[in-house]
Amino acid sequence: MRYEQVREIFNKCSGNQMRDVFIDEIETDDLDKYIERYLTGGTVLSQKSVSGTGTIIYDLEIDGLKQRIAFTLAD
Repeated sequence: MRYEQVREIFNKCSGNQMRDVFIDEIETDDLDKYIERYLTGGTVLSQKSVSGTGTIIYDLEIDGLKQRIAFTLAD
């Protein structure tokens, strides 16, 4: 399946509310397996949820750096 991926990396500096945002189109049959590429580090926390609109969201914290990766089906 083809998905639009939006990856947000939250800034660790408390005075800076900006975040890096990357948008890409990917193709995979297994999002859980695909997301494993991001799960590298000493301390890894991961939570998966599905929004009311069907967007699949992974909230990650890797060595203290918070990220959110959201997938929606591409047309």
